[in-house]
Parts: sequence; C-alpha cells; structure tokens
Amino acid sequence: MTQQGVRWTSERVLAMAPDAASRKAAAELGTAGPWSGTGCSDGAPAAAGPALWGLCKGGGAAPYRTVVDLRDPAGPAYSCDCVSRKVPCKHALGLLTLWSLPQGPVAPGAPPDWAGRWLGGRAGRPAGAALAPAGAPADPEAARRRAERRAERVTAGALELERRLADLMRGGLAAVEREGRAVWEETAARMVDAQAPGLAARARELGALTGSGPGWPVRVLEECALLHLLARGWLHRDTLPAPLAATVRTRVGLPSPPVGPPSRDRWLVLASYDTPDARLTTRRIWVHGTESGRTGLVLSYGAAGRAPEVSFPVGSTVDAEAVWYPGAGQSRVELTGAALDPGPCPVRPAGVGVAEAVAGYGGAVAVDPWLESCPVTVSGVRPAGSGAGWSLLGPAGGGALPLTSAFQRSPGLWRLVSVSGGADVTVFGELGFEGFRPLAVWAPEGGLVPLV
Repeated sequence: MTQQGVRWTSERVLAMAPDAASRKAAAELGTAGPWSGTGCSDGAPAAAGPALWGLCKGGGAAPYRTVVDLRDPAGPAYSCDCVSRKVPCKHALGLLTLWSLPQGPVAPGAPPDWAGRWLGGRAGRPAGAALAPAGAPADPEAARRRAERRAERVTAGALELERRLADLMRGGLAAVEREGRAVWEETAARMVDAQAPGLAARARELGALTGSGPGWPVRVLEECALLHLLARGWLHRDTLPAPLAATVRTRVGLPSPPVGPPSRDRWLVLASYDTPDARLTTRRIWVHGTESGRTGLVLSYGAAGRAPEVSFPVGSTVDAEAVWYPGAGQSRVELTGAALDPGPCPVRPAGVGVAEAVAGYGGAVAVDPWLESCPVTVSGVRPAGSGAGWSLLGPAGGGALPLTSAFQRSPGLWRLVSVSGGADVTVFGELGFEGFRPLAVWAPEGGLVPLV
C-alpha cells in the first residue's frame, strides 16, 4: 500500500489531540515552515499507515526529533525529545498534520539513523502511545507519576489564582480598570505554565470584560465568582460527587476521553455550524437519538483554515455508535462507524414550552455552573419583535424567550420569521445566559430548516 493510500485526514489527526491547546498548536505546526528533514515510509506491509519522521525547529539551538509509527494496526506510537508530557505532543500532531496535507512535503524515503534506531527497536513490541525519548518503553507507573505532577501544578496554579482574586476584591474594581488587560494576560500565562488551560481561558475572558461597556463591573464580578468556584472545585475535587469532579477536571482543561460502552442509535442532525479562529476551525454538530431521546454534541476540528472533515447535512440521519464524555450534564458525544441517510427523518425531539425550557437550563447550570448554554427544543412559539428586541413568544401567558443579540443581527432571524409566517413553530437552539439562539426550525410541511 502506498503512502498516498494510507494518508490520514486532518480530522483524524486532530481527534488524537489530548486537549484544545494541543489542537491549536498542531494547526500552527502543521505547515512546512518549522520542519526540515521530513519523510515517511511507504506504509507496507501493514495497512495502518507509514512511519513518519522530521526535525521541528523549537526555542533552542537543536530541533526536536519527532517520529510517529503508524505501521501497527493496533495503534500508533510516538517518540519526541521535547519535554512535553502530553500524549501525543504537539510536534507529533504537527508532523501528522503536515503529512495529511494533499501533495504535502512529507515524501517517501529512508529514515535517518536517529529515527531508524527507534523504529527498529520497536520491532516485536506492541504499539503504544508512550511519548518518550527514542527506545523508551511505555510505563504505566511513569504515566501515573506524570499525572500526579500535573495535578500538583494545577493545584499550585489554582492557589495562585485564588490569591489574585482575593487581591482584586480587596483593591476594588477601579484598580482593575486602571490596570487593564495586562494583569489578566499575565495571570493567564501563569495558568498555562500550571498546565491549566481552562483557568487560563477564563482569566483572559475576565481581562476582556474590563471596561467593555456599560455594566462591565457586574460582568467582571460574575466571571470572578465563576473562576473562584472553579478553582475551589479543583482544590476540593476529592470531596465532590464523581460526575461533578469530572466536570471540574474538564473545565480546568484536563483531557477526558469518552467512557462507557457504545450504544447504537439513529441520530437526527439538528444543527451544524463552524466557529473559526486564526489557527483552528471548530464545527459543532447537534444530534438527537431517535430511539434514546438524548441530544448530543459532536465536535469536529479543522487545522490551518481548512474545514473540518466531519460534515452531516442538517435534517439527515446518521446510524452510528455513540460514546459519551464524562461529566455532570455533559452533552458531548463521539460517534463511530457512522452511516449517513440523507433522506428526511419523521422523528423530532419532544418540544417543551418556554417555562420548561427555562427550568431545564436552570437544572443544567445547577450541575455544571460553568455551562454557557444547553440544547433545547421549544414548541408552540412564534417570533415577535418589539422595542426591546425579538423574542420567541409562547401561548398567552406562556412567557417569552429573548433571542440573543448576535442572532438578531444575523440573516437567520428573517429566515425564522419567514418560516413562521406569524404561526407557531418548533425551534431547536441553544439557551444560555445571553438568551436563546435558534439554530433550526421545523417548517409547516415538516422539513428542518437551518438558521445558521
């Protein structure tokens, strides 16, 4: 089998990343600029893939030597002389991303001596995910110690964050406005050093809120409370119920793979939209199990401005096995062995009224206080505008869901109004603290119309 015949997709590469920070780093390193001496075997005789190698320029004088072995169908193995404790490291992911490019610069050839020695030493050994200097065996005890050391770093970061929040409360918000974002950018950098990317992201968000417009002190205090709660949750994670402890680990930024036995279902694709940034495009796909009745979120990623590989048309159904990610109220799911049926699906989620939707959001926040929004299908509502903006109105006395300001500025609003025509409709979307964001609406004839 040729190297072209076993080339992975960028989606498959990014799915191996241990966390979001690794995915972004892989997108940055998945270009020819930092690499030299790259090459690959032809993939024979195994069908899993070739062996890859390359030298990646880093901060020091000597480049990082990176090798990825995809030849064993049991799974890939990695070697890199960087100091990262992540498996795989960003250099291995970057090399895989570079190789996944069509007509990319990773050409077939013979490995250099340093890569050949490690690849030769793997002969007769089982494949593993140990990321270590060339020839080092996988060691579960070493992995456990690495996890403990990372937990210690995160704990130190959480304690430092608590001290900074206490200083903020003592000094008052006027001092925050004078200092601007710089102090929180520095705090975020400290959280990155502590290997807590979730805490770092929230620290940056706090800095962005400072002086951001009328009412910013209230928003800063709200974010400080959530950040304080997350830090305290980590420090007392051993006393929390297992689902909430898993949520805290995820929110702090520790990777958690899906767990539990897979369950097969037919999944109705409710919505799909992309959120791009300079390094990564994230695709959010909402699906609904027609038999289980569960609504789940499939995340897919694309590197370097490329669209993610996973693409399911809205309104289609996917026959697939699902494994859910751990955590209280967690909606993220991984689908495997997907078979797409593009035809219309007669099954739809059971819609709820406005009051039930709000109560459901309150229950979701109760088990995951850091939740930004949750999926909900509301029925018997119609869009209506007023001087205060647009809302979804329920029956007389049934309340209203204000639409997010971002949605009110989008073409989706007028598509929703057109489909409704003043009549009641059923709408699927995300309900959060900023309001309701419609993502799809069922037309009177039964078809699902995307709004994003």
